[in-house]
Amino acid sequence: MRIRLGYVAIALNVNEGSPNKTITFKQFCKLSDDETKLYKLKTLTKKNLDTTKRILIYNRAYNIMLYRFTSKLVPLATHPEALPWNYIQEFAGLYKDIGNYILENGLRVSAHPDHFTLINTLKEDILQASLKDLEYHVKIFEAMNLSAKDAKLVLHVGGTYGNKKTASERFIKNFQEMEKRYQDRIILENDDKSFTAKEVLEICQSLSIPMVLDIHHHWCNNNGESLEELLPNIFQTWVNEKYPPKIHVSSPKDQKNIRAHADYVDKNFLMDFIGIAEKYSHDFDVMIEAKKKDLALFKLIDELKNEEHISIVNEASIEIN
Repeated sequence: MRIRLGYVAIALNVNEGSPNKTITFKQFCKLSDDETKLYKLKTLTKKNLDTTKRILIYNRAYNIMLYRFTSKLVPLATHPEALPWNYIQEFAGLYKDIGNYILENGLRVSAHPDHFTLINTLKEDILQASLKDLEYHVKIFEAMNLSAKDAKLVLHVGGTYGNKKTASERFIKNFQEMEKRYQDRIILENDDKSFTAKEVLEICQSLSIPMVLDIHHHWCNNNGESLEELLPNIFQTWVNEKYPPKIHVSSPKDQKNIRAHADYVDKNFLMDFIGIAEKYSHDFDVMIEAKKKDLALFKLIDELKNEEHISIVNEASIEIN
């Protein structure tokens, strides 16, 4: 059973390894004219894309095959009052270059639209803004020539709005009415307050889409369901996909902030899950959501070296014996 590890957005081990360079709308409005504003947006976007390419090269050098793009590649791209510009056509060659590198090296990539992207919202304006955000993400992946199998978008179900059953039904309805371009990329994750792993699994089964299990969120938010019972069906949602199932792992920051992510991953937190998963002998990928990003990945791999039934395959993969 092979497990590959990846991380989110920023490479702390890389010089200037943040692809999140941005500008606030307030700062943007203070710029003197439209020409200056457009120059600022283009400059920041170019820097973010260049940094992303450098990170991917770094990842490949260290056998990190799993990576989540930042949602901030193009600053203010979905802001309703920002200056409109064709951020796809402007950097078409760079998008294609990044996509080619991903495909040529077999890298697994994704993105996680921000928490304000709510498909089950009660408000039409929020739904339309959410669809606009999905369009932004999908257009970037399409510009990279990454198919729906190559690059996914991780979403939460959303809020309960006082009635979890109708909130779930509304998500399903709105999902079924959106463009297939969006549907084919969306995968759902359980959250730490509202929708449990079991509830998200039921929605994924209803829509025939993959589910990402977040083991930290499950620890925070469950109704006593055991992962032993849920895991086979969660893994089954990935049966028609290009890549194996993916889980998210992070550790509680401290006893008072159990939902916040710690700097590093508690090895035992992951080992407890591996103890469950190895009963099913199914390869899977792990997205590390620790504050220390790639440094947390390397630290975790180093600690796993001491586990008797684990073999280290490379800098970012392990094998369960």
